[in-house]
Amino acid sequence: MSIRTVGVIGAGTIGRSVAQSLAQAGAYEVVLVDIAQSQLDGALKQMERELRFQKVFSAQELESSPETILSRITTGTELAKLADADFIVENVTENWDIKRAVYEEIDTVCRPGVIFGVNTSAVPITRVASVTSRPAEVLGMHFMNPVPLIGTVEVVRGHFTSDATLDTALHLLKNLDKEGIVVQDSPGFITNRVLMLTINEAIYCVQDQVATASQIDRMFKGCFSHKMGPLETGDLIGLDTILNSINVLYDSFKDSKYRPAPLLQKMVDAGLLGRKSGQGFYVY
Repeated sequence: MSIRTVGVIGAGTIGRSVAQSLAQAGAYEVVLVDIAQSQLDGALKQMERELRFQKVFSAQELESSPETILSRITTGTELAKLADADFIVENVTENWDIKRAVYEEIDTVCRPGVIFGVNTSAVPITRVASVTSRPAEVLGMHFMNPVPLIGTVEVVRGHFTSDATLDTALHLLKNLDKEGIVVQDSPGFITNRVLMLTINEAIYCVQDQVATASQIDRMFKGCFSHKMGPLETGDLIGLDTILNSINVLYDSFKDSKYRPAPLLQKMVDAGLLGRKSGQGFYVY
């Protein structure tokens, strides 16, 4: 199908970056929707800063000015704004009750045949598809942070996802200069099923005073040549997102290995969420 307008739900860190990448590609108009106008205003300001920063410091020239790129993005606080979208990328929090309500509403707002891309790290795609009237047009599109700089996207095929839906999504990603790697539907898929365990276990090591956060991250970077250690990665993603994701895995598999570290819960309760709050395992 021909895609001209992409609806992006959620103007948080990932949603904002997805909207920016789509607008920057030049092929799409973007409708960015969030429940809070202040979140939308903040997202546009952050996108403008990042585009200007990229223009000054990146070796790759922007194909258009920041003003032109941002002019391709319209915003709104109502899901009804998505009525003319040809493709949807949803980025709300990893909470099934919230996601379910969003999909039940956009299923009535969007035209038949419009594809729903679920940007989730843990919620099963087949579960999302089951609350819509278009299960064949639902798939997972797990973008990584920071979206403009990560060239690979975990694409998840649900039980009902059609070949045509996959082809359309992969073509969209190609237009963003990204490769989609298709995996089968399972809680956490591949990336988060492995990554969340690693981050959670690293938090247990801090909690048990085996090592400091800095020591753990230095070992992963020094011993395994990782660009970031697990706790730096947790701070980048957001410790609240880590907690939500590990809880989804724990509820899905009923396996104690996914039990969240008490220290993780304590830090989230204290508002120490990582980069976005200014402090997590490190101070920013």
